[in-house]
Amino acid sequence: MASHLIQGRAVGTPVRVRDATVCSAFYPVRADAARAVIAYSGLDVAEIVPGKAVCVLLFADYRDGDLDAYHEVGVAFLVRPPGGRGATGLADLRNAGVFVHWLPVDQSFTLEAGRTLWGFPKELADIELRLTSPYKRCILRKDDRVVLDLLIKPGVPVPGTGPTIPMDAYTHRDGVTRRVPWKVRASGTRVRLGGALVRLGNHPVAKELSELGLPRRALFSSTVAHAELMFDAARPI
Repeated sequence: MASHLIQGRAVGTPVRVRDATVCSAFYPVRADAARAVIAYSGLDVAEIVPGKAVCVLLFADYRDGDLDAYHEVGVAFLVRPPGGRGATGLADLRNAGVFVHWLPVDQSFTLEAGRTLWGFPKELADIELRLTSPYKRCILRKDDRVVLDLLIKPGVPVPGTGPTIPMDAYTHRDGVTRRVPWKVRASGTRVRLGGALVRLGNHPVAKELSELGLPRRALFSSTVAHAELMFDAARPI
């Protein structure tokens, strides 16, 4: 097991999150615009229909895990695995991974660990989460500027606890694109078509999202009351 020294603590992989709430909204965006945003990674976006990619906005409350408790917001895109080309629709999405374009957090330990272990693009930001009501809300500020205000409406309950699902995340840092195998198991899940309202601020990342076509109606949104996650070691590609 690989181990890294983070702020005087040894952290090895896999890294486990034992309890988290995760809320997300999936938006259709122009594939050419999304390609331009992530061109630095060398990866290509997956297309749900010709010319349309998927941008994911998410926020999470990590309550118990190997990297301590913290809040996180993510801007990500569904991407084809390296070398994948051609197909669109379900054939493209079946093998899609998630490229993490921006990942603000509110604690320095997870910031350093995320950058060091996996190359995640973590930055410190002010993250206000409101999770006690059926409507889940995140207000993200960076450099004293509002980036976004995202509201997820309650959806239809999904019964039971889902299976453990393996997935691939992709990151890019210091000129290297990496694949990060991870797994998630969810319970207390709710989903709905649409179901998200987003207001963009005046931060440069907000401008980037507006150039992708946001705000607009989400494809669907989800809330997971209890998620367990496991992140394995990153592998350069």
